[in-house]
Amino acid sequence: MSLQAEAPTVEELPEGRYSDRELSWLAFNNRVLDLAKDAQRVPLLERAKFLAIFSSNLDEFYMVRVAGLKRRIDAGVAVPSPAGIMPRDLHDAILTRTAELVADQSRVFNEDVRPALENQGIRILDWAELTEDEQHRMHELFTERIFPVLTPLAVDSSHPFPYISGLSINLAVLLNHPTTEGRQFARIKLPSILSRFVPLGSGRFIPLEKLIVEHLDEVFSGMQVLQYTTFRVTRNEDVEVEEDDAENILFALEKELLSRKVGRSPVRLEVEETIDDEMLKLLTSELDISEREVFKIPAPLDLTGLFALTSIDREDLSYPGFLPKTHPDLLMGVESSKPADIFKALRKKDVLVQHPYDSFATSVQRLVEQAAADPRVLAIKQTLYRTSGDSPIIDALIEAAMAGKQVLALVEIKARFDEQANIAWARKLEKYGVHVVYGMVGLKTHCKLMLIVRDEPDGLRRYAHIGTGNYNPKTARMYEDMGLLTCNPIITDDVARLFNHLSGMTRETNYRRLLVAPAGIRNGLIENIEHEIANHRAGLPARIRIKVNSVVDEATIDALYRASNAGVPVDMWVRGICAVRPGVPGLSENLRVRSILGRFLEHSRLFWFENAGNPSVGIGSSDLMHRNLDRRVETIVSITNPGHIAQIGELFDLAFDDQTVSWRLHDRAWTQVTTDENGVPLRDIQEFLIARVSTRRH
Repeated sequence: MSLQAEAPTVEELPEGRYSDRELSWLAFNNRVLDLAKDAQRVPLLERAKFLAIFSSNLDEFYMVRVAGLKRRIDAGVAVPSPAGIMPRDLHDAILTRTAELVADQSRVFNEDVRPALENQGIRILDWAELTEDEQHRMHELFTERIFPVLTPLAVDSSHPFPYISGLSINLAVLLNHPTTEGRQFARIKLPSILSRFVPLGSGRFIPLEKLIVEHLDEVFSGMQVLQYTTFRVTRNEDVEVEEDDAENILFALEKELLSRKVGRSPVRLEVEETIDDEMLKLLTSELDISEREVFKIPAPLDLTGLFALTSIDREDLSYPGFLPKTHPDLLMGVESSKPADIFKALRKKDVLVQHPYDSFATSVQRLVEQAAADPRVLAIKQTLYRTSGDSPIIDALIEAAMAGKQVLALVEIKARFDEQANIAWARKLEKYGVHVVYGMVGLKTHCKLMLIVRDEPDGLRRYAHIGTGNYNPKTARMYEDMGLLTCNPIITDDVARLFNHLSGMTRETNYRRLLVAPAGIRNGLIENIEHEIANHRAGLPARIRIKVNSVVDEATIDALYRASNAGVPVDMWVRGICAVRPGVPGLSENLRVRSILGRFLEHSRLFWFENAGNPSVGIGSSDLMHRNLDRRVETIVSITNPGHIAQIGELFDLAFDDQTVSWRLHDRAWTQVTTDENGVPLRDIQEFLIARVSTRRH
């Protein structure tokens, strides 16, 4: 991307110009909940899945963001957020908004989605609703699989209150001893060996706790069960690692992961709304959690269990099947459905793929697999941030190393919540001779890069992939991402020098076709923004279009505000957190924000600057957040092929077309728009792209 720019204009911007990132995140999760409510556009089982996604999102939010906020409060850090909110006030606002959202989720599930599922023969049942045969099978399941692993823990003078692990579902049981007639509290942790909702067959399920409750007399033989309820604790689960040097990162992280199991402070307690006051008082006291952090919810707790319903084979209640197609430029010929020699294809032209519409398996995955099997390939270098448990990418790298090729894998073992899996992959790769680098001290390596060195008749040639998403074949079918496949010598030289930097050989900061964080992306983007302002003032075509997952960085936001105030049209396509306040008079009247959620998770990051009619366009891994711009290695690669620029331009045109379904932000308020003024349904951009890809011959 162009780095030429005019000197920035100093301009006073008003206080209070940012939305709070945490409250904006809750607004994003509310948009997820909107999908669960949308009976017109979203199939029933998918609506249930969005309820599960809402819960899963909220779990992570509390484990990381709310936990961090509580740490600041406990440490006495009384510094307002960029939005001007003090930590305690922000915590109170989060708890208030969460209570509203969770109540809305419970209503949607119990009054809308659950009855609709029951009308389709999909039922989550109480024990009394099971048939005699189902009860018999569940008795056997309990005896053979559940009872042997249950560990009921009593609380009395000789047994202290047990440690409650984060996100586990627990039964709190109040017992009476028949001899002493003394009341006693006990806790049972639901085992994770079974699904949250145990399948009975034919679309029928029973919550695991209902199954255990029916057998409490066996668990507490000789005791009288007075009452029981379920509860769930969320704890601080964010990883904090002190990095002395790169060699110690792996060992420090392994030690930190062990410490997750104990000592993490609670940040949320979920209980059934019918819980007894005495039992609730005991739980809050023992967990040292305030009443404001308690969420009373109708049973069943933990609707992430609704993911179990995705196993039901009901095509009529799910999104229609979709099979990604091989990109036309990666086929052997117009009349062939066979994948091409990918090296030969890339020598003809660069290829821009958009997943999941363009197949990941026949593009990115095929590139690394073909490289592993090709005797002319001398070396493969690749970053791995997240990948799947049975990754063909990992298998190909191992195959290449065993064939004698030089293979470098940069495994980011600090990828949040994937740390344990990535440590395992790192160990496995090292075992088979892959050179493994664990990232850079103080930085996460989040860029998505692959470099292949091949010995060809006219000399060594390098091939590269630069993407917006992870090398994960599973998420590549669910996440919308883009990637550039190229053998352009300028780009591949940039990528080669970046890999050398990452493996510790250089201190490279200058690149010709890449912007690289932490040194270059913020400055590069702001320079491009200022260049658009200068062009507009000179009467030249000027426009800014950005697509990211989140935008928080104040310096970038201020530059966009300056552009808007100067008269430059600014369009921002933001899936998640958005600290920008569009449409505010005197601040952002020329700035529009859209959000699109749907079947696929919009994940690509795209950057478009009109550049006086010769667009400067880039794709990359970076969101506009402090962590991406300051604490991660990220890349944005410039796109110069006119066809690729047109393809990205069309995506922005579709997203901001008033005939496209979207959520539209005005100041701090999001509005979902699904129909026109006459009630006619608008275009779903993802369904539109699916339909277009499906018409391709291959």
